[in-house]
Amino acid sequence: MAERSIWKSRVGFILASAGAAVGLGAIWKFPYLAGSNGGSVFMFPYIILSFTIGLALLIAEIAIGRSGKGDIVTAYSRIAGRRWAGWGYLGVLTGFCVLCFYSAIGGWTLSYAVDAVLGNGLVTDEGQLEAHFGALVTNPYIAIGYQTVFLFLTAWVVAYDISKGIERLSKVLMPLFFVLVVIMIIRGVTIPGAEKGLEYLFKWSPEAFSWKGLLAAMGFMFFSLCVGCGCMLTYGSYLAKDTNLLSGCAWITFLATVASILGGLMVMPPVFAFNLNPSAGPGLTFLTMPAVFAQLPMGQLFAVVFYVCLVVAAITSSVSLLELVVAFMVEQWHMTRIRAVTLSSFAMLVVGSFCGLSFGPLADVKIFGRTFFDNFDFFTSNLSLPVGGLVVCAIAGYKAWPVIREEISRGSNATSAVLNIFRLMVTIACPILILIVLVTGLM
Repeated sequence: MAERSIWKSRVGFILASAGAAVGLGAIWKFPYLAGSNGGSVFMFPYIILSFTIGLALLIAEIAIGRSGKGDIVTAYSRIAGRRWAGWGYLGVLTGFCVLCFYSAIGGWTLSYAVDAVLGNGLVTDEGQLEAHFGALVTNPYIAIGYQTVFLFLTAWVVAYDISKGIERLSKVLMPLFFVLVVIMIIRGVTIPGAEKGLEYLFKWSPEAFSWKGLLAAMGFMFFSLCVGCGCMLTYGSYLAKDTNLLSGCAWITFLATVASILGGLMVMPPVFAFNLNPSAGPGLTFLTMPAVFAQLPMGQLFAVVFYVCLVVAAITSSVSLLELVVAFMVEQWHMTRIRAVTLSSFAMLVVGSFCGLSFGPLADVKIFGRTFFDNFDFFTSNLSLPVGGLVVCAIAGYKAWPVIREEISRGSNATSAVLNIFRLMVTIACPILILIVLVTGLM
């Protein structure tokens, strides 16, 4: 049996894992969720949840991966027993389904990046902006074409050995991502009136608090740290035994959380400066931001920077989803890496096309009252990801606690108090929060 690949450096592991966590959530999802849920009263609970519940789940998932030294099915079987392997298959299915609809959004980001380079779509008229977005998502040739390119780029990275593909890419793209975001923030906060956006994000406004916003912060915490589906478990399986797991996970959580806050800082100040709607929902990135750039001096240049940031964030996350599926196919079905990448990517394109066409030719085709895109999103976000989180808690806190305790202690010198707090989190606090998210998401 060939020797299993490992991360060549701790920095590479942290940046790759942070890239998986950051994804489109930092720039696409966080700003519109913050805008729709009171700004600071959404952001502060999200930060607290990330460094408590989220960090504990992340440590648990990566510890399972490093101990199991295999794909999610192998890892569950090795440390919890063969009866737990079925939950691993659910994780693989989750990763597959997420990338099916995620690749459609990734295709949109590529399209807007190309449009920014060409100077297209930078107008202030709301009707024209909606028509421009509609022309993208309803045209099957354009929508599926960009989705195909996005999946090809993802497959190209994953086809290489983990250290030569994902690690090398992450060492370039993650620093680039943060540099570009900071450039955009500096430009945005210097616009007259931008201080209203800063105040919205950072000034605590108790009157804006709502339970709906708190639940949204809980849900986004899972989304932003990429826990529950097995991506982090797979990355953890490539981690050297002597790596300090606790500090590595803390860095990943820090970078993912900071990226989301920076995403809010990049979007909210200019949106408020130009008196646009901060609660525009998912369309904030694709319908509101072009209007911002249309009013900025050198707006086309900043539009290019912004949408390149989106593409970078999307790619660093999509490669982790594909790696989850590829690792499973390589280890369970004994495929070569190239063949596994080719077959899984092709299957994702075929199935994902139904998601990509959900806004055009298949818009009226609905199952359970939802389009294909919405069903894939609902299944993963509201059902399989929370269930996957509960499985991680059950294995780490109960079934394989001695193994997990050893993994956490190795290289970190964790005290008994730290270990006890961690176990309390994964056996009580995390399951309670996950069940709340699961129940409310299914209502």
